[in-house]
Amino acid sequence: MPPLTPQLGRRQAALGLLASALALTGCGEPEQEILPYVLKPEGVTPGVPRHFATSLTLNGYARGVVATVFEGRPVKLEGNPLHPASLGATDAFTESAILSLYDPDRSRAVRQGGRVSSWDAALQALLPRLRALEASGGAGLRLLTGHLTSPTLLRLIGALRQRFPALHWHAHEPVGEEHALAGAALAFGAPLVARPRPEAARVILSLEADPLGPGPDQIRHARAFAARRTARRGRDEPFARLYALESGLSVTGAKADHRLALPPAGVRDVLVALAARLGAGLPAPALPPEAARFLDALADDLAAAPGAALVLAGPWTPPEWQALVHWINDRLDAPIDWLAPPPEQPEDLPALAAALRQGEAGMLVILGANPAYDAPADLGFAGLLRESAAFTLHLGPWRDETAALCRWHLPGHHPLEDWSDARAPDGTASIAQPLIRPLYGTRPAAWLLGAMAGRLDLDGHTALRETWAARWPAGSFEAHWRQALHDGVVAGSAAPPLPRPVPRAPALPPAPDGALTLLLRPDPMLWDGRFANNPWLQECPKPLTRQVWGNAALMAPAEAARHGLAEGDVARLRLGGRSLEVPVLPQPGMAPGVVLLHLGHGRRRAGAIGDAVGADAYALRQGAAWSAPEVTLERAGRREAVLRLQDMHRLEGEAETLLPAMMLEQFRARAAAPPVEEPPPPSLYPPALPAGTPAWAMVIDTTLCIGCNACVTACQAENNIPVVGPEEVARGRDMHWLRIDTYSHGPEDRPRPGFQPVPCMHCEAAPCEPVCPVAASVHDAEGLNVQVYNRCVGTRFCQGNCPYKVRRFNFHGYADGQEYANQGAPVVAAQRNPEVSVRARGVMEKCTYCTQRISAARRAAEREGRALREGEVRTACQSACPTTAIIFGDLRQEGAAVAALRREPQHYALLGHLGTRPRTTYLAQIRNPNPALEDPGA
Repeated sequence: MPPLTPQLGRRQAALGLLASALALTGCGEPEQEILPYVLKPEGVTPGVPRHFATSLTLNGYARGVVATVFEGRPVKLEGNPLHPASLGATDAFTESAILSLYDPDRSRAVRQGGRVSSWDAALQALLPRLRALEASGGAGLRLLTGHLTSPTLLRLIGALRQRFPALHWHAHEPVGEEHALAGAALAFGAPLVARPRPEAARVILSLEADPLGPGPDQIRHARAFAARRTARRGRDEPFARLYALESGLSVTGAKADHRLALPPAGVRDVLVALAARLGAGLPAPALPPEAARFLDALADDLAAAPGAALVLAGPWTPPEWQALVHWINDRLDAPIDWLAPPPEQPEDLPALAAALRQGEAGMLVILGANPAYDAPADLGFAGLLRESAAFTLHLGPWRDETAALCRWHLPGHHPLEDWSDARAPDGTASIAQPLIRPLYGTRPAAWLLGAMAGRLDLDGHTALRETWAARWPAGSFEAHWRQALHDGVVAGSAAPPLPRPVPRAPALPPAPDGALTLLLRPDPMLWDGRFANNPWLQECPKPLTRQVWGNAALMAPAEAARHGLAEGDVARLRLGGRSLEVPVLPQPGMAPGVVLLHLGHGRRRAGAIGDAVGADAYALRQGAAWSAPEVTLERAGRREAVLRLQDMHRLEGEAETLLPAMMLEQFRARAAAPPVEEPPPPSLYPPALPAGTPAWAMVIDTTLCIGCNACVTACQAENNIPVVGPEEVARGRDMHWLRIDTYSHGPEDRPRPGFQPVPCMHCEAAPCEPVCPVAASVHDAEGLNVQVYNRCVGTRFCQGNCPYKVRRFNFHGYADGQEYANQGAPVVAAQRNPEVSVRARGVMEKCTYCTQRISAARRAAEREGRALREGEVRTACQSACPTTAIIFGDLRQEGAAVAALRREPQHYALLGHLGTRPRTTYLAQIRNPNPALEDPGA
């Protein structure tokens, strides 16, 4: 964003405050006036942001965040560097949570059936039933939650059980850990929790796993991956080698040095053969030549790295596979920490379904879970809930599929409005504090559990303090409390590791093999469907496929051709008497004989954004299984558009220069030679900047980029970037200022994908500038290529002359009067960053290197009478990146990391031969192949 004129700046500020006031005052009486201040609240300065630590959960596990709040209005989330699950970074789910807070479809009223009711009426219906249950100890009372790690909620459930000893507590997560825990129980006799440490491994096998893909521990795994895959001149740390053995193409498989795609039966055979090589005493199956060659190289590599070799099994692999992987890791002395399981395991969803079916559940209370949508189809849970005579009550932030089938629905707090706590995967506890007064008349889960236990006056803050008052000394409670709120973590709360357990090797049953196997996986952008009503995530391209606004049946191009299917042809999948129609998308890298479908789509009560988008893959799910070998596929006889923002581009010949790659040995040979300063190409342009002014630049390491889209959603949140909707995407339009190009270096059946984030290049010799007739595209005093929005008349000449195609044109008022679906609601405007203007229809926009952050840091330095420090300015994409692949800074700053990276031997400029002198440059991909597998047929 270019600097605003004083008049325009004041107008933007006034409009921003007015929008905030309208949005927030419409949701309840605020504690203080927002516009104007009569008495300024303590610690609040208009226009100056404040920062607070809190946490968000995914599958019950906490990830710490630091929120930016303008005058009581949170607008941006970033990772908390003190939290072990975020490490200062974020993922796409965390970044988009700020938009879900302002979702116009959030539940606002108590409902009895389909009618609006009141909290008093709900209590009058609930409390007498609870008193009647006391005589039987709560027989027939059932509680359903998601996976919980919150010490406070677990304590309140314990208190509820004291009142109702016969209470049955059930937990359900559609993307859960059932297989992992069952596999540990098979191997060790107890459901121990494994915590692999990839940062300590030199050789890693990812077996039907995706540790770099979405999930509660993605950020930690990505940071560990980066620690072992960073190549720099003079760096002596070992460069890890990554193998992938899988049926579907994953992000981890895309980053692997060697990858073998096999159907599940083939993966099982390689696993058994590996265990046999290590002395498991299992009969080794015969392997096809390619798999045998892969196994030979893999087994030698693992054996050569004792204590630094690691095998990772995905959460969707069967328990027997998990147990055998534990045995293999024990033989390898793999770097794994072991944690004790929770002292109490809740019952599962099938047990609750059986109780409903048999009439044993007289009262069912559901906290946040949505089994009417995401339960396996063979449970028929929605039908059981609809037909049950039980008193059913649901509390949650949205009136979803489950809430609509319950007798009562109570609107719950959004996590950013709630006092709560939760644990990270390593057991570290964090206290979440609300960032804003509840926008609507909602209440937290702690209140409902307290009311059920007989404490009608309990609120989340009181419940939270009671939990931690019992754990900290009375005399120092306030000091501990304030420190935990400030840091976002409770010091010393991580779970202690257990002594290394000794596993036993299980016998694996033969893997069922059919003509076509269905694989189910969580969606990279929507997870299990809980984020379906978030437009940022619906329009964020999935890694590898780049699909938006829907899902598709992914299969190898040869497999699709065998069935007579092309992209966009609708296929009918049949399994267990149920069928589902979904468009086909041929995907290079898929194993033959498999079709992969992402969960999380086909919602019926998500809201205006997520309803009826994509196909509901839960309709084909059977129990906790993640695959089914007996699926049949037939043509449906129609077509349906598969919306993609771009294709995966295959690189060959001269196109290799777009995303160059080199072998580790090549890099080391170049790094050993003295660095050579390459002179800039000749140009008729004058020198970029006079001496003494900053020269902002960015370097992106493509070896480390995992295509996770954290940077894309962070840019969207920071810069008020709107969505355009599926109709506009179908016309080839989108508004992202940052895209991630996906390239393939290998043949179609064995692709080697690579990711390349592409923001504005901020060219010193920018081709966009001389063609603009109104000088809207210009350089500022610090060398940034900026766009002056109030000059732009929409000729789009700059877009046509940009070789990188990084400019976006507002064909409509996507954020200014012509918003998609419900995105024009006043409450949505409250999310917008007041430091960035909202662009109107008919102007060109693009990445600005977060110039507002540069300006804020400069003003702070000027107030303190000092120069800007190295690393003081961090762009939104840089802050979000979990692998630290993006480095930004001033090339003229002494000791600047960005300047040092430009001297690395793998440094290159995208389309550098054009002479544009881009300030955004790259480090080439570096691979560490096994020489035994590196030949033209590998």
